[in-house]
Amino acid sequence: MATEKKASSISHIKTIGVIGAGQMGKGIAQVAAQAGYTAIVVEPYDEVIKKAKASIEKSLYRAVELGKVKKKDSDAALSRMHFKKELQSLEEVDYVVEAAVENEPVKMDIFSNIDKICAPHVILTTNTSSVRLGRLATATGRPEMVLGMHFMYPAQMMKLVEIIRTPATSEESYQTVRDLALKMGKTPVTVTDSPCFITSRLIQTFINEAIFCLHQGVSTREEIDTAMKLGMNHPMGPLELADFIGLDVVLAMQQSLYNGFQDPKYRPCPLLMSLVEVGHLGRKTGRGFFEYNKDGSRKG
Repeated sequence: MATEKKASSISHIKTIGVIGAGQMGKGIAQVAAQAGYTAIVVEPYDEVIKKAKASIEKSLYRAVELGKVKKKDSDAALSRMHFKKELQSLEEVDYVVEAAVENEPVKMDIFSNIDKICAPHVILTTNTSSVRLGRLATATGRPEMVLGMHFMYPAQMMKLVEIIRTPATSEESYQTVRDLALKMGKTPVTVTDSPCFITSRLIQTFINEAIFCLHQGVSTREEIDTAMKLGMNHPMGPLELADFIGLDVVLAMQQSLYNGFQDPKYRPCPLLMSLVEVGHLGRKTGRGFFEYNKDGSRKG
């Protein structure tokens, strides 16, 4: 009779593999290194690695300036981060957080590969905000050790981590992920494998409804954002937030909600789809609901 593979406990985790050095991956790597772990970051593109290193150094330098981190601790964290180009570099890690592009086929392929590369006891987690965990678990031979570890942006500053478990997740694996989140200084909340989980589901519904308000002529883009900033004390209006996230990402998550629940209340606003179709994706393209300068600041 086959026995269930045993996952690593928190005490056995020394080295954490992070897949992707983009917006989320670099922050997760910094969090891991500051918590005392060696972080092996896999990123195939030189330019992304260069930007990630500069961003992490800037973040830690700023933390030292503000007195939040000691210089020696900042230097130690930097020394614990190592950037590699091949997934095979994760052969010796004790834990994995995948933070690659938000695309299900890409993530399925990554999980299939790291399942073969990593030792049988290694827990495989993903930072996905919308891909179903059950789907990723089926790409591996260790579904009981596949979970979501969804950090908020920017990961090095935000306290919340959503831990997503599937019906196949073992209690031992869940407890290890939760313990790790706590050791990283985060506050974990537990979520079932439901479309877009908690945070993305709520923020997507909020953003999509704001877009419908604009689409239906309820108010102007500036006034919709002002209403939420001054009336609800939000630091950023929903339309500016959508531009910040990227309208292609917003649409992909909204479609995930719509497809996952088959409920018309989650249908993406036609205006959102139109903007994505013509390549107006927000800050990263210089135009979305608003227009932006090259440095990301808003025009006007």
